[in-house]
Amino acid sequence: MDPAQDITQGAFEAIFNQPEQAASLFPIPLLQVLQIKTLDAKSSGAATERYRLVLSDIRNYVQCMLATQANHVVHDGLLQRGCVVRLKQYQSQQLKGRPILVVLDLEVVPDYGTPEKIGEPIAFDHGKAPAAPQNTTISGAGFYGNNAVKNEPTTQDHKSAVQKAPARSGGGSSTHGSSTLYPIEALSPYAHKWTIKARVTSKSDIKTWHKQSGEGKLFSVNLLDESGEIRATGFNDQVDSFYELLQEGQVYYISSPCKVQLAKKQFSNLSNDYELMFERDTHIEKAEDQDSVPQMTFNFCTLADLQTVDKDATVDVIGVLKEAQEVSQIVSKTTQKPYDKREVTLVDDTGYSVRCTLWGKTATSFDVSPESIVALKGCRVSDFGGRSLSLLASGTMSVDPDITEAHHLKGWYEASGRDGSFATHNNLASLGAATGRKDESKTISQIKEEELGMQEPVYFSLQATIVYIKQESFAYPACSSEGCSKKVMDMGDGTWRCEKCNINHDKPMYRYVMSVNVNDHTGQLWLSSFDDVGKVIMNGKSANELMDLRDSGDDTALAAEFEAANCRKLNFRCRAKMDTYGDTQRIRYQVMSAAPLDYKSEGLKLAELIKQMSM
Repeated sequence: MDPAQDITQGAFEAIFNQPEQAASLFPIPLLQVLQIKTLDAKSSGAATERYRLVLSDIRNYVQCMLATQANHVVHDGLLQRGCVVRLKQYQSQQLKGRPILVVLDLEVVPDYGTPEKIGEPIAFDHGKAPAAPQNTTISGAGFYGNNAVKNEPTTQDHKSAVQKAPARSGGGSSTHGSSTLYPIEALSPYAHKWTIKARVTSKSDIKTWHKQSGEGKLFSVNLLDESGEIRATGFNDQVDSFYELLQEGQVYYISSPCKVQLAKKQFSNLSNDYELMFERDTHIEKAEDQDSVPQMTFNFCTLADLQTVDKDATVDVIGVLKEAQEVSQIVSKTTQKPYDKREVTLVDDTGYSVRCTLWGKTATSFDVSPESIVALKGCRVSDFGGRSLSLLASGTMSVDPDITEAHHLKGWYEASGRDGSFATHNNLASLGAATGRKDESKTISQIKEEELGMQEPVYFSLQATIVYIKQESFAYPACSSEGCSKKVMDMGDGTWRCEKCNINHDKPMYRYVMSVNVNDHTGQLWLSSFDDVGKVIMNGKSANELMDLRDSGDDTALAAEFEAANCRKLNFRCRAKMDTYGDTQRIRYQVMSAAPLDYKSEGLKLAELIKQMSM
């Protein structure tokens, strides 16, 4: 096959200059990838990984942004420089006078391999694109949705996907006419006069707050279309207007004015960098066609693969319900409020089981028969006890869903899984599992001699003994809101303010930030650690408990706690990474998790080494 003959020459001219005819002229254009670049998350403001592409139709090349739901082609190693792709779904836009494509779906054609650049394409410029705001760059957070009101973007999906929202009725100037139907993935603070057609996949309870400055209420929903998901929140009057209207599982047209802002990740389990905030004139209308928008989507992580997932990451899992405990209550140390919880155990065909905690109404209303298939969307990964899960307040649960993964698990369990035995993730840290990489055990001298972390972050395991803990600043006052750990400021009036959450707390929740000196038989090393690791080092004592001792003036008891933590040998799972402090660069060794030695496991390892050496 000759890619030079098969590539769709003139595709970009049709897409940008003749968008209405492009679908019939070139339903699925073939293009060559000239460049793939990972955008820096800090400069782009993105919370998830973003990729910028340069695509060529031989005559011209155009810069493109790969939508997050298409990232798998990069992660799977399919998308390479020089390869040929089928552009299956996209959206054309203009940014600072330049044509831009948002690639929603593409397919790599393996038959062509990765040839050299074909032809001498030049940058495409139709000269009619209006300028976008001057502070927006292609790598910036405002990339998506940059367009002028008079030049709305279009989407191609085998046929022209430009649709018009239904005529709207009601008062106000925003209720007349029609708007371009946007994919969720294309929404940004720079998009204007848009309408999305989305399904409500989850809806929270109405939450209220009371503080000195006033009181209020809010609720949130997760919205889904074929391009992605986004969270939307309504406050006060919008709760009265929209809470009863929006029902889980139903499809709605939602139209601007509606504020698009950066997502508050501590309150959401979605990967979208933006979220919506309903306004007074936001228009919401139930769609007559309820089948054109997909149902809830999952991105499942197998239970075995949990050992390769970062702590505090958010995942979707599916498994067979093996056990469900009774509802119990815990009382928050900071707010003194009781919380209902229920622990359930799931197993899957990878031979692993995992414990997941359900909270609040989900826990109390849980009525699922053992051996049912349970799919959980939005679980936070913890390294407590190895690996465990906690269903977020914004997460959802589906029982016996009608999806392929559920049918597969049901068949496996009835055929052989019911009588199988399952491994757990307990003592995972001592086994050397870490964030997507296999950790190699190192001595301190090896860590320094090999200059781990000098070029790129490196994960490793270390067995060492604690010999000194810095006591001057072992903890900091943190926000007590769920999912937030930002430092709070003493306002001098008895309250502590979190600028991120915009909330004043009666008191902070102290969290560990410790510097620990450890030794092995080859040398000494300084390690930095945070709250969960600090609790392991301090024999389960929380930072709040130690700060209470300090504030009470009981220096003898405080010193005794640090003395008890000394001279303990632990398994540390660490990351070495180059860090810049002031004008000085240095390698920082951060502890990702720590656990006491499992002497049985260590004995088996030594026996295996002796066996190998004697062969």
